Amino acid sequence: MHRWSELFIPTLREAPADAEVASHKFLVRAGYIRQLAAGIYSYLLLGNRSFNKIMAIVREEMDKIGQEFYLPALHPLSLWEASGRWPHVVGENLFRLKDRKGADMALGMTEEEVMTSIALKDLRSYKQLPQIWYQIAPKFRDEPRPRSGLLRVRQFMMKDSYSFDIDAAGLDVSYKKHYSAYCRIFDRCGLKYMVVEADSGAMGGKESHEFMVRTPAGEDQVVSCDGCDYAANMEKATSKLEPWGDLAPEGDGKPLLVHTPGQKTIEDVAKFLGVSPKNKIKTLALMADEVDEGKKKSRQIVVLMRGDHQLNEAKLNATVGAATRPMEEGEIKALFNSPPGYLGPMGIEWAKELHRLLFPHKDADKPVLLVDKALEGRANLIAGANKEDYHLKNLTPGKDFIPTAYADLRSVTAGEACPNCGKPLRIDTAVEIGHIFKLGYRYSESMGLRVLDKTSMEMMPIMGCYGIGMERILTAAVEQGNDENGFWLPPAIAPFEIVVSPVNMKDDAVRKAAEDIAKRLEAAGFDVILDDRDERPGVKFKDADLVGIPFRITVGKKVTEGTVEVAIRSTHEVRDATITRVVEYFQELLGRAG
Repeated sequence: MHRWSELFIPTLREAPADAEVASHKFLVRAGYIRQLAAGIYSYLLLGNRSFNKIMAIVREEMDKIGQEFYLPALHPLSLWEASGRWPHVVGENLFRLKDRKGADMALGMTEEEVMTSIALKDLRSYKQLPQIWYQIAPKFRDEPRPRSGLLRVRQFMMKDSYSFDIDAAGLDVSYKKHYSAYCRIFDRCGLKYMVVEADSGAMGGKESHEFMVRTPAGEDQVVSCDGCDYAANMEKATSKLEPWGDLAPEGDGKPLLVHTPGQKTIEDVAKFLGVSPKNKIKTLALMADEVDEGKKKSRQIVVLMRGDHQLNEAKLNATVGAATRPMEEGEIKALFNSPPGYLGPMGIEWAKELHRLLFPHKDADKPVLLVDKALEGRANLIAGANKEDYHLKNLTPGKDFIPTAYADLRSVTAGEACPNCGKPLRIDTAVEIGHIFKLGYRYSESMGLRVLDKTSMEMMPIMGCYGIGMERILTAAVEQGNDENGFWLPPAIAPFEIVVSPVNMKDDAVRKAAEDIAKRLEAAGFDVILDDRDERPGVKFKDADLVGIPFRITVGKKVTEGTVEVAIRSTHEVRDATITRVVEYFQELLGRAG
């Protein structure tokens, strides 16, 4: 039997001074975790018990669809170079070191390269496919700003799995298997979650979904519709725009130069000309930098947005296939021959085609002009004239200037119409607890993975990648279930399901009843802790409320009547239960067979 007096449960009255979110405050106060260094935490007894239960659920569900491996955390850096992710994709996020012989090594932040290297050595034929391999192990990320407790850390535990299939149809099957397994995992962990369309980011690939939990502690933004099942993260979200009338052409309808002295911002120019910002073009001047054969190359990227819209950097980076930065003043003058504040698309020869890989191609010396789709089909817009104190009226995309490409580049705002049903969209902050990707052929191609098909010809297996952050499950559960006194966890992942709290250990009848109840519940398969400390009832109750245990049995004066009180932590409801039927009571409460 687990006795509180024999365990190390160092509860605190105050949260750490740097704790900003509920999960950070309460996991420290409840004695689940202790910080070793910035973004590095030790799990104590309660935290480790909860953590092990989460991992057991994940392992049980993953074993239904895949095979568990255990992979090294220490990788040769050459492996990341072979995939092309070092240094341009993962950059400074990868922990790097040298061994005693001077060889470059890295601490793994994910395992695509290692899993692909295993497949490269041992997969020979299509007959060996499909394969789903997974592991549960520590990962490392050199996070520049660790904060929010376990939400942004430098060492973390992940379940990451990888699928290898013959073709896209096979990948669809593996992807759906993971989607269903993830739903079962998060359901069993007692989380209220949503599944959203997502951007693959540094992982690469096409289709991608995130499993998200709404919470003010989140760092991601999720766009969703209460009228239907539409949901996407901000990097992928779209909406229907309300119709907005175009301005009537002035003069002969050709681009018209107008004097706008000192008017530089969208709002100032719109007010000066008596129009809405929605009739203005916002011109954003950016650079994409790449290193090709050891030499830095830069590409000019100009983005046109509706005046009241904001650029979504993730959408832009996905469109051009590279990260971007704002142009410096000298770079702006070199392209536009104008100071900032008066920039526009006229008078420049733009590249005719957009290549995701910016270098090399035939238009590499010409700037790229990307026009947000909100401007497609619009007419008689206003933009900078590339001349100080002047703007141009009567600009129509596709007629007065030819974009390199139209693309969805804007960030959705709350209240815009859902692309599916037209009802207003909502935007919430959320925590990502899982992410699944269709990687495609990225790693098979870059690392040379081939197998023989039915005709004995070489083919590339198609891959998927699927991750779950273990700490994220625990923190999301705390964020979903807390109050001013502490938190409560779903029974399946709580360190203990029930705490038996005798109000007076010196009262023989109370003490014996409490021990008997704890033993019977434990024998019936419940995870129980007996709070046998010689403390005042108030101290015991406060600790029980703090540490995440979902049910408390108070053993007090009512034992003479054969009754105890059961407190349900999530609702604060208190019920009487007979001592003789206390096991049956919890079997019914938790839906477990007797």
